[in-house]
Amino acid sequence: MFRGAVRLCAARGHLGRALSTRSGGSTLDWAGKVSEIKKKIQSVLPGGAWNPLYDTSHLPPEHSDVVIVGGGVLGLSVAYWLKRLEKQRGAIHVLVVERDHTYSRASTGLSVGGIRQQFSLPENIQLSLFSVDFLRNINDYLAVVDDPPLDLRFNPSGYLLLASEKGAAIMENNVKVQRQEGAKVCLMSPEQLRNKFPWINTDGVALGSYGLEGEGWFDPWCLLQGLRRKVQSMGVLFCHGEVTRFVSSSNLMETISGEEVTLKRIHEVHCPQVKMDHSMEYQPVECAIVINAAGAWSGQIAELAGIGKGPPGTLQGTKLPVEPRKRYVYSWHCPQGPGLETPFVADTSGAYFRREGLGNNYLGGCSPTEEEEPDPGNLEVDHDFFQDKVWPPLAQRVPAFESLKVTRRRQDIGVSWFPWKARPQPFPVNLTTAKDSV
Repeated sequence: MFRGAVRLCAARGHLGRALSTRSGGSTLDWAGKVSEIKKKIQSVLPGGAWNPLYDTSHLPPEHSDVVIVGGGVLGLSVAYWLKRLEKQRGAIHVLVVERDHTYSRASTGLSVGGIRQQFSLPENIQLSLFSVDFLRNINDYLAVVDDPPLDLRFNPSGYLLLASEKGAAIMENNVKVQRQEGAKVCLMSPEQLRNKFPWINTDGVALGSYGLEGEGWFDPWCLLQGLRRKVQSMGVLFCHGEVTRFVSSSNLMETISGEEVTLKRIHEVHCPQVKMDHSMEYQPVECAIVINAAGAWSGQIAELAGIGKGPPGTLQGTKLPVEPRKRYVYSWHCPQGPGLETPFVADTSGAYFRREGLGNNYLGGCSPTEEEEPDPGNLEVDHDFFQDKVWPPLAQRVPAFESLKVTRRRQDIGVSWFPWKARPQPFPVNLTTAKDSV
């Protein structure tokens, strides 16, 4: 679909610049260079307002074939594959816009770094199977000449999901789908669980599903930095700023049922408009395609493009069903805790934990109920939540955790993605939302 879009735009002359020669990692194509030279000459001509030769190196380019909103792992991965699949180096100009260059609030750096194939949808299972192969061979994909190799510290200890009597049938059906898709997952009875994991208490457990291969956890920060380093070496441009506006054209179409729907296309001039950090300057970026990879904030970016801005209950009023959810992640020390072969455990209560390093340290947490949902607008930690909601079920499941000592607490700003029935899109046809799961 992307290649078709690129070919379409190229046929209209929109991407003609992209095929021009670029040299030595230049950040502007030839047309852009000419435009900059003209501006500098005009600034010193008689009769013109005097301005010193203006340095625009901190601004994004005026043109880019693809603009990716969000520079986390997902946005960088999109940029990587676009550049990797281009037939000629420099044929596609890609700009990544990231408002937080420290990534202090990014889901990537705050996550616990787990990867599994134990999903219910075939699409998610296939995505994960490919991803784990990517992680295992990370330096075949992301190696950069003269830079040290990446060490993701991948721990292939698997996932162990526990189900009560009520959830056992669903687990069996899910494992059937997972096996059909090629995942190596086995079902375990309470007795089998106790034999393999003697530290576990199986009270209330009817069934367990255990990932035998391709599951575990890794260092997400290392993956983020590796992707960023690689795409920069491939010619991807970065902008530290915030997208504040899209400009689009509209066309009316009629569905099979006779309903009129407005189709929009983000096109040029102020598309998107990028606000530079700590500055009043704006740089409009003309582009052919926009990728919304803003993670937990994808819904806000979608609203800028008009998605969900129509009357409630109408197609135009249907919002992108993505919203931020805050989750507490705790770290604790337990000398007598489970050993080195401990998998990533998800309890029947919703609480979870995994090992962190070699010193009997652990990470874990639990998702709150709808009534307990915390405010995602800050990174404050609720210390009582561990004592009241996380520790009791974990200590019941792993008796050794009764004597644990909390060492650190942090927040994970995650994404909540709700099912969205496919329908004609009342939003820009050249705006694509990239999500890690559905």
